[in-house]
Amino acid sequence: MSETVEIIDKSEPYRGYFRIALYRFRHRLFAGGWSGEIRREVFERGHAVGVLPYDPEADAVVLIEQFRIGALAGGVNPWQTEIVAGIVEQQEAVQDVAHREALEEAGLSLLALMPICRYIVSPGGSSESVTLFCGRVDSRGAGGIHGLPEEHEDIRVDVLPFTDAMAWLENGRIDNAVSIIALQWLALHRDQVRAAWA
Repeated sequence: MSETVEIIDKSEPYRGYFRIALYRFRHRLFAGGWSGEIRREVFERGHAVGVLPYDPEADAVVLIEQFRIGALAGGVNPWQTEIVAGIVEQQEAVQDVAHREALEEAGLSLLALMPICRYIVSPGGSSESVTLFCGRVDSRGAGGIHGLPEEHEDIRVDVLPFTDAMAWLENGRIDNAVSIIALQWLALHRDQVRAAWA
C-alpha cells in the first residue's frame, strides 16, 4: 500500500500467450478520502521497444509489413505497415532489443540510436509500455522477406523516401500508434536528426 493506492488483491485468472491479471484495489479521491473497492482486469503482455530505421543520407525510412491478429479483430486491415518492434525479454536492455529486432525483422544493423520517448500503450486496461528509438541505418540493399520462422513471422521490408512515408501517414495507410508516434516525431525532428548524423 502506498499513500495513494491500496492493492487489496492481485490474481491471474488467465495465462496463455498473454496474461490477464485481476486487481482489487482502492485509491485516494481528488475530493478527499478513499474510493470503494474496484475490480479491474489488466492485460499483461510485457514491455516493448520500437525503432524507426532512418537513413539520413537517403532521407528514407525502412518500414515493415506483417499480419496482425489484433488488427483483424479490430476490424481494420490486418496487414499492418509498422516500424520495427519487439518484446523486452527478462533482464534485457531496451537498446539491445532495438538492435536484435532490427536484425531479425528487417535484416538491418543499427549504426546509432536516438531516444524518442517511452509511453504507456493503453493505461486503462494494459500494463504495456513502449520505449521508442530512431535508429540510424544504411538503407542501401534493404528489403526482402524477414522474420523468425519459429515465431511464424513473415515480414516484408520496404524502403520509403521520407515524403512517401509522410503521405502514407496522412492517407491512413499507417494506422497503428507506435508507427504514427515515431513518424510524427521524425517529422518534427528530422532536421536535427540529419544534422546530428551528418
